[in-house]
Amino acid sequence: MTDSQVSPKKEAISAATKDAMRARDRERLAALRLINAELKQVEVDRRETLDDAAVVEILTKMLKQRRDSLEQYEAAGREDLAARERGEIAVIDEFMPEQASDEEIVALIDEAIAATGAEGMRDMGKVMGVLGAKLKGRTDMGAVSGLVKSKLA
Repeated sequence: MTDSQVSPKKEAISAATKDAMRARDRERLAALRLINAELKQVEVDRRETLDDAAVVEILTKMLKQRRDSLEQYEAAGREDLAARERGEIAVIDEFMPEQASDEEIVALIDEAIAATGAEGMRDMGKVMGVLGAKLKGRTDMGAVSGLVKSKLA
């Protein structure tokens, strides 16, 4: 992607940031600014303009971090911090691709097993490689990994 082209996802995040400023929605604005800061940091580190796939990858990482934090805050009884994490998760989720349905995931797993000729656990890496390309950012790959294990066992 050239420097003059901006990812549609980045444009949507920028537009949402401006809307949150106009609406004076402090919590939403704070979450959007976190997203923008993370995207800008990665762009500076990589010295390139991010495309939609890279934006989704970063958002997926941010979601995982926030879900881990949410779990820890809930376990510690810190509802104030847990509520903030839930708010950030909701904002980040808005910019993620449509999540894959359970039926679609099962169908893709069966398809990947057939395509790779997987017969047991030793072939799990091949199956996950095929699924990773099709499901990246659309589901929790840890849960997919569990389903693949059960099918290959």
